[in-house]
Amino acid sequence: MPRTVVLRPEQVPADSKPTLDGFTKNIGFTPNMMAAFAQSPIAFNAWASLLGSLSKVLDVKTRDSIGLAVSEVNGCDYCLTVHSFTAEHMAKLTADDIILARKGHASDPKRDAAVQFARKVTETSGHVSDADLKAIRDAGYTDANVMEIVALVAMYSLTNFFNNVFDPEKDFPAVAPAGSI
Repeated sequence: MPRTVVLRPEQVPADSKPTLDGFTKNIGFTPNMMAAFAQSPIAFNAWASLLGSLSKVLDVKTRDSIGLAVSEVNGCDYCLTVHSFTAEHMAKLTADDIILARKGHASDPKRDAAVQFARKVTETSGHVSDADLKAIRDAGYTDANVMEIVALVAMYSLTNFFNNVFDPEKDFPAVAPAGSI
Protein backbone atom coordinates (compact mmCIF):
# COMPACT_ATOMS: atom_id res chain seq x y z
CA MET A 1 0.00 0.00 0.00
CA PRO A 2 1.43 3.44 -0.90
CA ARG A 3 2.89 5.24 2.09
CA THR A 4 3.02 8.77 0.67
CA VAL A 5 1.03 10.99 -1.64
CA VAL A 6 1.43 10.74 -5.38
CA LEU A 7 1.06 14.37 -6.37
CA ARG A 8 -1.49 15.51 -8.93
CA PRO A 9 -0.10 18.03 -11.46
CA GLU A 10 -1.53 21.02 -9.58
CA GLN A 11 0.15 19.85 -6.33
CA VAL A 12 3.70 19.63 -7.70
CA PRO A 13 6.05 22.21 -6.11
CA ALA A 14 7.17 24.88 -8.57
CA ASP A 15 10.83 23.85 -8.19
CA SER A 16 10.01 20.24 -9.15
CA LYS A 17 7.61 21.05 -11.98
CA PRO A 18 10.10 21.59 -14.86
CA THR A 19 11.93 18.35 -14.07
CA LEU A 20 8.75 16.33 -13.67
CA ASP A 21 7.24 17.83 -16.83
CA GLY A 22 10.39 16.84 -18.73
CA PHE A 23 10.11 13.24 -17.58
CA THR A 24 6.40 13.17 -18.39
CA LYS A 25 7.06 14.47 -21.90
CA ASN A 26 9.89 11.96 -22.53
CA ILE A 27 8.11 8.94 -21.05
CA GLY A 28 4.59 9.79 -22.19
CA PHE A 29 3.09 9.67 -18.69
CA THR A 30 4.08 10.53 -15.13
CA PRO A 31 5.30 7.48 -13.18
CA ASN A 32 3.94 7.31 -9.63
CA MET A 33 7.45 7.15 -8.17
CA MET A 34 8.35 10.48 -9.77
CA ALA A 35 5.07 12.14 -8.81
CA ALA A 36 5.75 11.13 -5.20
CA PHE A 37 9.47 12.00 -5.27
CA ALA A 38 8.66 15.48 -6.62
CA GLN A 39 7.41 16.42 -3.13
CA SER A 40 11.04 17.27 -2.31
CA PRO A 41 12.41 19.52 -5.05
CA ILE A 42 15.94 19.25 -3.62
CA ALA A 43 16.05 15.44 -3.50
CA PHE A 44 14.08 14.99 -6.74
CA ASN A 45 16.16 17.42 -8.78
CA ALA A 46 19.43 16.04 -7.38
CA TRP A 47 18.37 12.52 -8.39
CA ALA A 48 17.25 13.73 -11.84
CA SER A 49 20.59 15.47 -12.37
CA LEU A 50 22.49 12.33 -11.40
CA LEU A 51 20.28 10.23 -13.69
CA GLY A 52 20.89 12.63 -16.58
CA SER A 53 24.65 12.57 -16.08
CA LEU A 54 24.85 8.80 -15.69
CA SER A 55 22.73 8.19 -18.79
CA LYS A 56 25.92 9.02 -20.72
CA VAL A 57 28.12 6.31 -19.17
CA LEU A 58 28.75 2.82 -20.49
CA ASP A 59 26.02 1.54 -22.84
CA VAL A 60 22.28 1.22 -22.30
CA LYS A 61 22.31 -2.59 -22.03
CA THR A 62 24.96 -2.45 -19.33
CA ARG A 63 23.21 0.37 -17.44
CA ASP A 64 19.84 -1.42 -17.50
CA SER A 65 21.46 -4.73 -16.52
CA ILE A 66 23.12 -3.02 -13.56
CA GLY A 67 19.77 -1.46 -12.60
CA LEU A 68 18.16 -4.89 -12.61
CA ALA A 69 20.95 -6.50 -10.57
CA VAL A 70 20.98 -3.71 -7.97
CA SER A 71 17.18 -3.65 -7.69
CA GLU A 72 17.11 -7.42 -7.20
CA VAL A 73 19.68 -7.25 -4.38
CA ASN A 74 17.84 -4.35 -2.75
CA GLY A 75 14.47 -6.10 -3.08
CA CYS A 76 12.79 -3.23 -4.94
CA ASP A 77 9.81 -4.64 -6.80
CA TYR A 78 8.84 -1.20 -8.19
CA CYS A 79 12.26 -0.69 -9.77
CA LEU A 80 12.30 -4.24 -11.09
CA THR A 81 9.09 -3.50 -13.01
CA VAL A 82 10.57 -0.27 -14.42
CA HIS A 83 13.97 -1.73 -15.34
CA SER A 84 12.43 -4.89 -16.82
CA PHE A 85 10.23 -2.73 -19.04
CA THR A 86 13.02 -0.37 -20.12
CA ALA A 87 15.49 -3.23 -20.56
CA GLU A 88 13.09 -4.93 -22.96
CA HIS A 89 11.79 -1.87 -24.82
CA MET A 90 14.74 0.53 -24.81
CA ALA A 91 17.85 -1.59 -24.32
CA LYS A 92 16.38 -4.45 -26.35
CA LEU A 93 17.41 -7.12 -23.85
CA THR A 94 15.72 -10.49 -24.18
CA ALA A 95 13.62 -12.03 -21.42
CA ASP A 96 16.53 -14.39 -20.69
CA ASP A 97 18.96 -11.44 -20.47
CA ILE A 98 16.63 -9.71 -18.01
CA ILE A 99 16.53 -12.79 -15.77
CA LEU A 100 20.31 -13.16 -16.04
CA ALA A 101 20.78 -9.51 -15.04
CA ARG A 102 18.50 -9.94 -12.04
CA LYS A 103 20.75 -12.82 -11.00
CA GLY A 104 23.84 -10.63 -11.40
CA HIS A 105 25.02 -11.87 -14.79
CA ALA A 106 24.89 -11.11 -18.52
CA SER A 107 25.34 -13.12 -21.70
CA ASP A 108 28.02 -10.71 -22.96
CA PRO A 109 31.33 -11.33 -21.11
CA LYS A 110 32.26 -7.66 -20.64
CA ARG A 111 28.75 -6.69 -19.49
CA ASP A 112 28.75 -9.78 -17.23
CA ALA A 113 31.83 -8.45 -15.44
CA ALA A 114 30.16 -5.06 -14.90
CA VAL A 115 26.92 -6.61 -13.63
CA GLN A 116 28.76 -9.01 -11.31
CA PHE A 117 30.83 -6.12 -9.96
CA ALA A 118 27.75 -3.92 -9.43
CA ARG A 119 26.01 -6.74 -7.60
CA LYS A 120 29.08 -7.28 -5.42
CA VAL A 121 29.28 -3.54 -4.62
CA THR A 122 25.60 -3.59 -3.62
CA GLU A 123 25.83 -6.76 -1.53
CA THR A 124 28.96 -5.61 0.31
CA SER A 125 28.13 -1.91 0.63
CA GLY A 126 31.25 -1.25 -1.45
CA HIS A 127 33.59 -3.49 0.52
CA VAL A 128 34.81 -5.36 -2.54
CA SER A 129 37.98 -7.42 -2.59
CA ASP A 130 41.17 -6.79 -4.52
CA ALA A 131 40.18 -9.79 -6.67
CA ASP A 132 36.81 -8.14 -7.48
CA LEU A 133 38.58 -4.96 -8.57
CA LYS A 134 41.10 -6.95 -10.61
CA ALA A 135 38.31 -8.88 -12.37
CA ILE A 136 36.49 -5.71 -13.50
CA ARG A 137 39.76 -4.17 -14.70
CA ASP A 138 40.74 -7.39 -16.48
CA ALA A 139 37.39 -7.26 -18.31
CA GLY A 140 38.51 -3.99 -19.91
CA TYR A 141 37.02 -1.39 -17.60
CA THR A 142 39.09 1.64 -16.62
CA ASP A 143 39.09 3.09 -13.12
CA ALA A 144 36.82 5.86 -14.48
CA ASN A 145 34.39 3.15 -15.68
CA VAL A 146 34.54 1.47 -12.27
CA MET A 147 33.68 4.81 -10.65
CA GLU A 148 30.73 5.12 -13.05
CA ILE A 149 29.52 1.65 -12.09
CA VAL A 150 29.73 2.60 -8.41
CA ALA A 151 27.79 5.80 -9.16
CA LEU A 152 25.12 3.77 -11.00
CA VAL A 153 24.85 1.45 -8.00
CA ALA A 154 24.34 4.47 -5.74
CA MET A 155 21.76 6.04 -8.04
CA TYR A 156 19.78 2.83 -8.45
CA SER A 157 20.00 2.17 -4.71
CA LEU A 158 18.59 5.65 -4.04
CA THR A 159 15.47 4.90 -6.07
CA ASN A 160 15.29 1.39 -4.60
CA PHE A 161 15.34 2.79 -1.08
CA PHE A 162 12.83 5.53 -1.96
CA ASN A 163 10.42 2.99 -3.43
CA ASN A 164 10.93 0.47 -0.62
CA VAL A 165 10.16 3.18 1.96
CA PHE A 166 7.18 4.80 0.21
CA ASP A 167 5.86 1.86 -1.88
CA PRO A 168 4.16 3.80 -4.69
CA GLU A 169 1.62 1.93 -6.78
CA LYS A 170 3.33 0.11 -9.65
CA ASP A 171 2.54 1.59 -13.05
CA PHE A 172 4.66 -0.70 -15.25
CA PRO A 173 3.89 -4.34 -16.10
CA ALA A 174 4.33 -6.67 -13.13
CA VAL A 175 7.33 -8.99 -12.85
CA ALA A 176 8.14 -11.79 -10.44
CA PRO A 177 8.92 -10.31 -7.02
CA ALA A 178 12.51 -9.76 -5.97
CA GLY A 179 14.15 -12.90 -4.73
CA SER A 180 11.72 -15.24 -6.50
CA ILE A 181 13.64 -15.91 -9.71
